[in-house]
Amino acid sequence: MIVTDLERADPAARTAAQMARLSQMIRQIHGRNAFYTRKLEAAGIRCDAFNPQADFTKLPLTTKRELIADQASSPPWGTALTEPIERYTRYNQTSSTTGSALRWLDTNESWQWMVDCWKAVYRAANVGARDRILFPFSFGPFLGFWTAFEAGCQIDAHCIPAGGMSSEARLALIDALAPTVVCCTPTYALRLAEVAAQRGESGRRLADCSVGVLIVAGEPGGNVPSTRARIEKAWGARVIDHHGLTEVGPISFECWESPGYLHVNECEYICEVLEPAADREVPDGVRGELVITNLGRTASPLIRYRTGDVVVRRSGRCACGRTLTRLEGGILSRVDDMVNVRGVNVYPSAVEAVVRRFDEVVEYRATVVNKGALCELSLEIELAPGSGSLDERISGALRDALGLTVAVRTVDAGVLPRFDMKATRFVIA
Repeated sequence: MIVTDLERADPAARTAAQMARLSQMIRQIHGRNAFYTRKLEAAGIRCDAFNPQADFTKLPLTTKRELIADQASSPPWGTALTEPIERYTRYNQTSSTTGSALRWLDTNESWQWMVDCWKAVYRAANVGARDRILFPFSFGPFLGFWTAFEAGCQIDAHCIPAGGMSSEARLALIDALAPTVVCCTPTYALRLAEVAAQRGESGRRLADCSVGVLIVAGEPGGNVPSTRARIEKAWGARVIDHHGLTEVGPISFECWESPGYLHVNECEYICEVLEPAADREVPDGVRGELVITNLGRTASPLIRYRTGDVVVRRSGRCACGRTLTRLEGGILSRVDDMVNVRGVNVYPSAVEAVVRRFDEVVEYRATVVNKGALCELSLEIELAPGSGSLDERISGALRDALGLTVAVRTVDAGVLPRFDMKATRFVIA
Protein backbone atom coordinates (compact mmCIF):
# COMPACT_ATOMS: atom_id res chain seq x y z
CA MET A 1 0.00 0.00 0.00
CA ILE A 2 1.39 3.39 -1.04
CA VAL A 3 -0.09 6.50 0.59
CA THR A 4 1.47 9.86 -0.27
CA ASP A 5 2.37 12.47 2.34
CA LEU A 6 -0.34 14.82 1.06
CA GLU A 7 -2.97 12.07 1.20
CA ARG A 8 -2.20 11.44 4.89
CA ALA A 9 -1.60 15.10 5.77
CA ASP A 10 -3.54 17.09 8.33
CA PRO A 11 -6.65 18.36 6.48
CA ALA A 12 -5.92 21.96 7.44
CA ALA A 13 -2.48 21.78 5.82
CA ARG A 14 -3.93 20.23 2.70
CA THR A 15 -6.62 22.92 2.54
CA ALA A 16 -3.95 25.60 2.67
CA ALA A 17 -2.17 23.94 -0.26
CA GLN A 18 -5.45 23.72 -2.18
CA MET A 19 -6.21 27.39 -1.68
CA ALA A 20 -2.75 28.46 -2.80
CA ARG A 21 -3.17 26.48 -6.02
CA LEU A 22 -6.69 27.84 -6.54
CA SER A 23 -5.47 31.43 -6.19
CA GLN A 24 -2.73 30.75 -8.73
CA MET A 25 -5.19 29.13 -11.17
CA ILE A 26 -7.62 32.04 -10.97
CA ARG A 27 -4.83 34.49 -11.78
CA GLN A 28 -3.83 32.29 -14.74
CA ILE A 29 -7.30 32.03 -16.27
CA HIS A 30 -8.58 35.58 -15.69
CA GLY A 31 -8.47 37.52 -18.94
CA ARG A 32 -7.58 34.38 -20.91
CA ASN A 33 -10.57 32.11 -20.30
CA ALA A 34 -13.57 34.10 -21.57
CA PHE A 35 -16.18 31.93 -19.83
CA TYR A 36 -14.65 32.29 -16.37
CA THR A 37 -13.56 35.88 -16.87
CA ARG A 38 -17.23 36.77 -17.38
CA LYS A 39 -18.36 34.70 -14.38
CA LEU A 40 -15.69 36.03 -12.01
CA GLU A 41 -16.27 39.66 -12.95
CA ALA A 42 -20.05 39.29 -12.68
CA ALA A 43 -19.54 37.91 -9.17
CA GLY A 44 -17.35 40.87 -8.23
CA ILE A 45 -14.21 38.75 -7.80
CA ARG A 46 -11.06 40.88 -7.99
CA CYS A 47 -8.38 38.44 -9.02
CA ASP A 48 -5.56 40.78 -7.96
CA ALA A 49 -6.98 40.86 -4.41
CA PHE A 50 -8.51 37.39 -4.21
CA ASN A 51 -8.24 35.83 -0.75
CA PRO A 52 -9.01 32.13 -1.26
CA GLN A 53 -9.73 31.40 2.39
CA ALA A 54 -12.17 34.28 2.82
CA ASP A 55 -13.54 34.55 -0.72
CA PHE A 56 -13.91 30.92 -1.80
CA THR A 57 -17.69 30.73 -1.32
CA LYS A 58 -18.05 33.98 -3.25
CA LEU A 59 -16.85 32.17 -6.35
CA PRO A 60 -19.83 31.45 -8.62
CA LEU A 61 -21.10 27.90 -8.99
CA THR A 62 -20.89 26.30 -12.44
CA THR A 63 -23.47 23.97 -13.97
CA LYS A 64 -23.42 21.61 -16.92
CA ARG A 65 -26.39 23.48 -18.37
CA GLU A 66 -24.27 26.67 -18.50
CA LEU A 67 -21.47 24.87 -20.31
CA ILE A 68 -23.81 23.29 -22.87
CA ALA A 69 -25.44 26.67 -23.52
CA ASP A 70 -21.99 28.25 -23.93
CA GLN A 71 -21.02 25.64 -26.53
CA ALA A 72 -24.35 26.12 -28.32
CA SER A 73 -23.79 29.88 -28.57
CA SER A 74 -20.09 29.58 -29.51
CA PRO A 75 -19.83 26.26 -31.37
CA PRO A 76 -18.22 23.86 -31.34
CA TRP A 77 -15.97 24.33 -28.28
CA GLY A 78 -17.54 27.20 -26.34
CA THR A 79 -15.48 29.81 -24.50
CA ALA A 80 -14.31 27.88 -21.42
CA LEU A 81 -10.80 27.41 -22.85
CA THR A 82 -7.75 29.11 -21.38
CA GLU A 83 -5.24 28.40 -24.17
CA PRO A 84 -5.28 29.14 -27.93
CA ILE A 85 -7.14 26.38 -29.77
CA GLU A 86 -3.88 25.29 -31.45
CA ARG A 87 -2.51 24.08 -28.11
CA TYR A 88 -5.29 21.53 -27.51
CA THR A 89 -4.41 17.98 -28.46
CA ARG A 90 -7.13 15.74 -26.95
CA TYR A 91 -10.87 15.61 -27.56
CA ASN A 92 -13.52 13.86 -25.47
CA GLN A 93 -17.25 14.24 -24.98
CA THR A 94 -19.78 13.20 -22.38
CA SER A 95 -22.05 10.22 -23.00
CA SER A 96 -25.09 12.57 -23.11
CA THR A 97 -27.21 10.28 -20.94
CA THR A 98 -28.79 13.37 -19.36
CA GLY A 99 -29.07 15.65 -22.41
CA SER A 100 -26.80 17.11 -25.08
CA ALA A 101 -23.22 15.89 -25.25
CA LEU A 102 -20.65 18.23 -23.73
CA ARG A 103 -17.43 18.57 -25.74
CA TRP A 104 -14.17 18.84 -23.81
CA LEU A 105 -10.61 19.63 -24.91
CA ASP A 106 -7.25 19.16 -23.18
CA THR A 107 -3.71 20.29 -23.78
CA ASN A 108 -0.85 17.87 -23.23
CA GLU A 109 -0.32 19.41 -19.78
CA SER A 110 -3.92 19.14 -18.62
CA TRP A 111 -4.15 15.60 -20.01
CA GLN A 112 -1.04 14.59 -18.07
CA TRP A 113 -2.62 16.02 -14.92
CA MET A 114 -5.58 13.65 -15.38
CA VAL A 115 -3.24 10.74 -16.04
CA ASP A 116 -1.50 11.53 -12.74
CA CYS A 117 -4.90 11.53 -10.99
CA TRP A 118 -5.49 8.01 -12.30
CA LYS A 119 -2.21 6.89 -10.77
CA ALA A 120 -3.81 7.61 -7.38
CA VAL A 121 -6.58 5.15 -8.31
CA TYR A 122 -4.00 2.47 -9.05
CA ARG A 123 -2.08 3.11 -5.85
CA ALA A 124 -5.21 2.70 -3.75
CA ALA A 125 -6.05 -0.55 -5.60
CA ASN A 126 -2.52 -1.92 -5.01
CA VAL A 127 -1.93 -2.03 -8.77
CA GLY A 128 1.61 -1.45 -9.98
CA ALA A 129 4.39 -2.39 -12.37
CA ARG A 130 3.98 -6.12 -11.71
CA ASP A 131 0.44 -6.11 -13.09
CA ARG A 132 -1.01 -6.77 -16.52
CA ILE A 133 -4.13 -4.64 -17.14
CA LEU A 134 -6.85 -5.45 -19.68
CA PHE A 135 -9.03 -2.62 -21.07
CA PRO A 136 -12.11 -4.15 -22.74
CA PHE A 137 -13.78 -0.97 -23.96
CA SER A 138 -14.35 0.74 -27.30
CA PHE A 139 -11.88 3.64 -26.97
CA GLY A 140 -14.48 6.07 -28.32
CA PRO A 141 -14.73 9.84 -27.71
CA PHE A 142 -15.94 9.54 -24.10
CA LEU A 143 -13.16 9.99 -21.52
CA GLY A 144 -13.76 6.54 -20.03
CA PHE A 145 -10.57 4.61 -19.43
CA TRP A 146 -8.35 6.54 -21.83
CA THR A 147 -6.45 8.19 -18.99
CA ALA A 148 -6.39 4.87 -17.10
CA PHE A 149 -4.64 3.23 -20.05
CA GLU A 150 -1.95 5.88 -20.27
CA ALA A 151 -1.50 5.95 -16.50
CA GLY A 152 -1.03 2.19 -16.55
CA CYS A 153 1.74 2.54 -19.11
CA GLN A 154 3.42 5.25 -17.04
CA ILE A 155 3.48 3.11 -13.88
CA ASP A 156 5.16 0.41 -16.01
CA ALA A 157 2.23 -1.99 -15.93
CA HIS A 158 1.64 -4.12 -19.02
CA CYS A 159 -1.45 -2.59 -20.69
CA ILE A 160 -3.60 -4.60 -23.12
CA PRO A 161 -6.11 -2.75 -25.32
CA ALA A 162 -9.16 -4.85 -26.16
CA GLY A 163 -11.37 -2.49 -28.14
CA GLY A 164 -13.19 -3.63 -31.26
CA MET A 165 -13.46 -7.23 -30.05
CA SER A 166 -16.39 -9.49 -29.20
CA SER A 167 -16.93 -10.62 -25.62
CA GLU A 168 -15.90 -14.14 -26.64
CA ALA A 169 -12.63 -12.82 -28.09
CA ARG A 170 -11.94 -10.81 -24.94
CA LEU A 171 -12.47 -13.88 -22.76
CA ALA A 172 -10.06 -15.80 -25.00
CA LEU A 173 -7.56 -12.97 -24.53
CA ILE A 174 -7.91 -13.30 -20.75
CA ASP A 175 -7.21 -17.03 -21.05
CA ALA A 176 -4.21 -16.46 -23.31
CA LEU A 177 -2.51 -13.43 -21.73
CA ALA A 178 -3.45 -13.85 -18.05
CA PRO A 179 -4.12 -10.23 -17.05
CA THR A 180 -4.26 -9.56 -13.32
CA VAL A 181 -6.47 -6.42 -13.53
CA VAL A 182 -9.51 -5.52 -15.68
CA CYS A 183 -10.83 -1.95 -16.06
CA CYS A 184 -14.45 -1.81 -17.24
CA THR A 185 -17.98 -0.78 -16.32
CA PRO A 186 -19.90 -2.91 -13.78
CA THR A 187 -22.34 -3.76 -16.57
CA TYR A 188 -19.60 -5.16 -18.76
CA ALA A 189 -18.05 -7.13 -15.91
CA LEU A 190 -21.42 -8.86 -15.56
CA ARG A 191 -21.77 -9.27 -19.32
CA LEU A 192 -18.41 -11.04 -19.56
CA ALA A 193 -19.49 -13.28 -16.69
CA GLU A 194 -22.70 -14.10 -18.56
CA VAL A 195 -20.82 -14.98 -21.77
CA ALA A 196 -18.26 -17.01 -19.82
CA ALA A 197 -21.04 -19.04 -18.20
CA GLN A 198 -22.41 -19.86 -21.64
CA ARG A 199 -19.11 -21.51 -22.63
CA GLY A 200 -19.93 -24.46 -20.38
CA GLU A 201 -17.28 -27.16 -20.33
CA SER A 202 -15.53 -25.70 -23.38
CA GLY A 203 -13.92 -22.82 -21.48
CA ARG A 204 -12.22 -22.08 -18.21
CA ARG A 205 -14.43 -20.89 -15.34
CA LEU A 206 -14.12 -17.14 -15.00
CA ALA A 207 -13.59 -17.46 -11.24
CA ASP A 208 -10.46 -19.53 -11.98
CA CYS A 209 -8.87 -16.97 -14.32
CA SER A 210 -5.85 -14.80 -13.56
CA VAL A 211 -7.79 -11.60 -12.77
CA GLY A 212 -7.59 -10.56 -9.12
CA VAL A 213 -8.88 -6.98 -9.34
CA LEU A 214 -11.62 -5.28 -11.33
CA ILE A 215 -11.56 -1.47 -11.30
CA VAL A 216 -15.06 -0.41 -12.31
CA ALA A 217 -16.38 3.02 -13.25
CA GLY A 218 -18.76 4.83 -15.57
CA GLU A 219 -22.05 3.96 -13.83
CA PRO A 220 -23.50 2.74 -10.53
CA GLY A 221 -22.89 -0.88 -9.67
CA GLY A 222 -19.50 -0.95 -8.02
CA ASN A 223 -21.11 0.81 -5.05
CA VAL A 224 -24.28 -1.31 -5.04
CA PRO A 225 -23.59 -4.16 -2.57
CA SER A 226 -25.62 -6.79 -4.42
CA THR A 227 -24.06 -5.92 -7.79
CA ARG A 228 -20.56 -5.83 -6.31
CA ALA A 229 -21.12 -9.22 -4.67
CA ARG A 230 -22.31 -10.74 -7.93
CA ILE A 231 -19.27 -9.46 -9.84
CA GLU A 232 -16.84 -10.62 -7.16
CA LYS A 233 -18.44 -14.08 -7.01
CA ALA A 234 -18.41 -14.52 -10.79
CA TRP A 235 -14.80 -13.39 -11.19
CA GLY A 236 -13.33 -14.61 -7.91
CA ALA A 237 -11.76 -11.15 -7.70
CA ARG A 238 -11.94 -7.91 -5.73
CA VAL A 239 -14.01 -5.00 -7.08
CA ILE A 240 -12.54 -1.50 -6.66
CA ASP A 241 -14.94 1.36 -7.42
CA HIS A 242 -13.90 4.65 -9.02
CA HIS A 243 -15.75 7.66 -10.38
CA GLY A 244 -15.05 10.67 -12.52
CA LEU A 245 -16.58 12.92 -15.17
CA THR A 246 -15.36 13.83 -18.64
CA GLU A 247 -15.50 17.53 -17.84
CA VAL A 248 -13.87 17.22 -14.38
CA GLY A 249 -11.55 14.21 -14.60
CA PRO A 250 -10.86 11.23 -12.28
CA ILE A 251 -12.34 12.49 -9.00
CA SER A 252 -12.46 9.65 -6.51
CA PHE A 253 -11.30 6.12 -5.78
CA GLU A 254 -11.89 3.26 -3.40
CA CYS A 255 -9.01 2.01 -1.29
CA TRP A 256 -8.30 -1.65 -0.58
CA GLU A 257 -8.83 -1.27 3.15
CA SER A 258 -12.32 0.32 3.18
CA PRO A 259 -14.69 -1.17 0.61
CA GLY A 260 -17.88 0.79 0.10
CA TYR A 261 -16.25 4.22 0.41
CA LEU A 262 -14.77 6.53 -2.22
CA HIS A 263 -11.89 8.86 -1.35
CA VAL A 264 -12.09 12.24 -3.08
CA ASN A 265 -8.64 13.05 -4.44
CA GLU A 266 -8.31 16.29 -2.47
CA CYS A 267 -4.67 16.53 -3.45
CA GLU A 268 -5.99 17.67 -6.84
CA TYR A 269 -9.59 18.73 -6.20
CA ILE A 270 -11.53 20.89 -3.77
CA CYS A 271 -14.63 19.06 -2.58
CA GLU A 272 -17.88 20.54 -1.29
CA VAL A 273 -21.21 18.87 -0.52
CA LEU A 274 -24.12 21.27 -0.94
CA GLU A 275 -27.87 21.05 -0.71
CA PRO A 276 -29.26 20.16 -4.15
CA ALA A 277 -30.48 23.28 -5.96
CA ALA A 278 -29.02 25.47 -3.18
CA ASP A 279 -25.60 26.74 -2.16
CA ARG A 280 -25.61 25.75 1.52
CA GLU A 281 -23.04 23.24 2.76
CA VAL A 282 -24.46 20.14 4.42
CA PRO A 283 -22.74 18.48 7.41
CA ASP A 284 -21.13 15.06 7.42
CA GLY A 285 -23.66 12.25 7.25
CA VAL A 286 -26.29 14.24 5.33
CA ARG A 287 -27.03 13.63 1.66
CA GLY A 288 -26.03 16.43 -0.67
CA GLU A 289 -24.70 17.21 -4.14
CA LEU A 290 -20.99 16.84 -4.78
CA VAL A 291 -19.43 20.11 -5.99
CA ILE A 292 -15.89 19.94 -7.38
CA THR A 293 -13.13 22.38 -8.30
CA ASN A 294 -10.23 20.91 -10.24
CA LEU A 295 -6.82 22.39 -9.51
CA GLY A 296 -4.58 21.10 -12.31
CA ARG A 297 -6.65 21.22 -15.48
CA THR A 298 -5.96 24.91 -16.02
CA ALA A 299 -6.45 24.74 -19.78
CA SER A 300 -10.02 23.46 -19.23
CA PRO A 301 -10.86 24.46 -15.66
CA LEU A 302 -14.04 23.96 -13.70
CA ILE A 303 -14.66 25.99 -10.55
CA ARG A 304 -17.33 24.94 -8.03
CA TYR A 305 -18.92 22.57 -10.53
CA ARG A 306 -22.24 20.98 -9.59
CA THR A 307 -21.60 17.38 -10.60
CA GLY A 308 -25.17 16.17 -10.03
CA ASP A 309 -23.82 13.29 -7.92
CA VAL A 310 -25.65 12.66 -4.64
CA VAL A 311 -23.26 11.65 -1.85
CA VAL A 312 -22.81 11.39 1.91
CA ARG A 313 -19.51 12.87 3.13
CA ARG A 314 -17.48 11.41 5.98
CA SER A 315 -14.37 13.07 7.42
CA GLY A 316 -11.58 11.53 9.46
CA ARG A 317 -8.67 9.15 8.97
CA CYS A 318 -9.33 5.97 7.00
CA ALA A 319 -7.86 2.57 7.87
CA CYS A 320 -5.53 3.05 4.90
CA GLY A 321 -4.04 6.14 6.54
CA ARG A 322 -5.56 8.70 4.17
CA THR A 323 -7.27 11.76 5.64
CA LEU A 324 -9.10 12.56 2.40
CA THR A 325 -12.84 13.15 2.42
CA ARG A 326 -14.71 9.87 1.96
CA LEU A 327 -18.05 9.33 0.25
CA GLU A 328 -20.00 6.71 2.18
CA GLY A 329 -21.54 4.19 -0.20
CA GLY A 330 -19.89 5.91 -3.18
CA ILE A 331 -22.15 7.79 -5.59
CA LEU A 332 -25.60 7.10 -4.21
CA SER A 333 -27.60 8.53 -7.12
CA ARG A 334 -27.85 11.47 -9.47
CA VAL A 335 -29.86 14.60 -8.73
CA ASP A 336 -31.68 14.16 -12.05
CA ASP A 337 -32.20 10.37 -11.72
CA MET A 338 -35.04 10.46 -9.22
CA VAL A 339 -38.52 9.64 -10.52
CA ASN A 340 -41.70 10.04 -8.50
CA VAL A 341 -43.85 6.93 -8.91
CA ARG A 342 -47.28 7.15 -7.28
CA GLY A 343 -45.92 9.53 -4.65
CA VAL A 344 -42.74 7.52 -3.96
CA ASN A 345 -39.29 8.85 -4.91
CA VAL A 346 -37.50 6.08 -6.80
CA TYR A 347 -33.81 5.99 -7.79
CA PRO A 348 -32.45 3.51 -10.37
CA SER A 349 -29.76 2.35 -7.94
CA ALA A 350 -32.44 1.35 -5.41
CA VAL A 351 -34.11 -0.89 -8.01
CA GLU A 352 -30.74 -2.41 -8.97
CA ALA A 353 -29.88 -3.13 -5.34
CA VAL A 354 -33.00 -5.31 -5.05
CA VAL A 355 -32.87 -7.05 -8.42
CA ARG A 356 -29.19 -8.00 -8.19
CA ARG A 357 -29.88 -9.93 -4.97
CA PHE A 358 -31.49 -12.61 -7.15
CA ASP A 359 -28.71 -14.64 -8.77
CA GLU A 360 -31.14 -16.09 -11.30
CA VAL A 361 -31.71 -12.68 -12.94
CA VAL A 362 -29.35 -12.38 -15.91
CA GLU A 363 -30.60 -8.98 -17.15
CA TYR A 364 -33.42 -6.57 -16.39
CA ARG A 365 -35.09 -3.37 -17.57
CA ALA A 366 -37.25 -1.00 -15.51
CA THR A 367 -39.74 1.20 -17.34
CA VAL A 368 -41.58 4.22 -15.98
CA VAL A 369 -44.77 5.14 -17.84
CA ASN A 370 -46.76 8.30 -17.21
CA LYS A 371 -50.43 7.33 -16.90
CA GLY A 372 -52.44 10.47 -16.46
CA ALA A 373 -51.51 12.22 -13.22
CA LEU A 374 -49.41 9.29 -11.93
CA CYS A 375 -46.40 7.29 -13.06
CA GLU A 376 -46.26 3.49 -13.03
CA LEU A 377 -43.10 1.37 -12.69
CA SER A 378 -42.78 -2.05 -14.32
CA LEU A 379 -39.89 -4.48 -14.54
CA GLU A 380 -38.85 -7.00 -17.19
CA ILE A 381 -36.39 -9.74 -16.23
CA GLU A 382 -34.41 -12.42 -18.04
CA LEU A 383 -33.64 -15.54 -16.02
CA ALA A 384 -30.87 -18.10 -16.19
CA PRO A 385 -31.86 -21.43 -17.77
CA GLY A 386 -33.73 -23.73 -15.39
CA SER A 387 -34.85 -20.94 -13.05
CA GLY A 388 -38.36 -21.05 -11.66
CA SER A 389 -40.72 -18.10 -11.70
CA LEU A 390 -39.46 -15.13 -9.70
CA ASP A 391 -42.03 -12.52 -10.66
CA GLU A 392 -43.89 -12.53 -7.36
CA ARG A 393 -40.75 -12.77 -5.20
CA ILE A 394 -39.05 -9.84 -6.89
CA SER A 395 -42.25 -7.80 -6.85
CA GLY A 396 -42.52 -8.46 -3.10
CA ALA A 397 -38.87 -7.50 -2.52
CA LEU A 398 -39.37 -4.24 -4.42
CA ARG A 399 -42.54 -3.53 -2.43
CA ASP A 400 -40.65 -4.07 0.83
CA ALA A 401 -37.70 -1.90 -0.25
CA LEU A 402 -39.54 0.91 -2.04
CA GLY A 403 -43.01 0.83 -0.53
CA LEU A 404 -44.35 0.50 -4.05
CA THR A 405 -46.13 -2.17 -6.08
CA VAL A 406 -44.12 -3.02 -9.22
CA ALA A 407 -45.40 -5.25 -12.00
CA VAL A 408 -42.67 -7.82 -12.80
CA ARG A 409 -42.68 -9.88 -16.02
CA THR A 410 -40.24 -12.56 -17.17
CA VAL A 411 -39.20 -12.28 -20.83
CA ASP A 412 -37.43 -14.76 -23.10
CA ALA A 413 -33.65 -15.08 -23.03
CA GLY A 414 -31.92 -12.53 -25.27
CA VAL A 415 -34.88 -10.13 -25.48
CA LEU A 416 -33.32 -7.38 -23.36
CA PRO A 417 -30.37 -5.38 -24.69
CA ARG A 418 -26.79 -6.02 -23.59
CA PHE A 419 -24.23 -3.26 -23.09
CA ASP A 420 -20.45 -3.07 -23.41
CA MET A 421 -20.27 0.33 -21.72
CA LYS A 422 -22.84 2.32 -19.76
CA ALA A 423 -26.16 0.54 -19.52
CA THR A 424 -29.65 1.99 -19.96
CA ARG A 425 -31.78 -0.19 -17.71
CA PHE A 426 -34.08 2.53 -16.35
CA VAL A 427 -36.27 3.82 -19.15
CA ILE A 428 -38.73 6.72 -19.03
CA ALA A 429 -41.39 5.90 -21.62
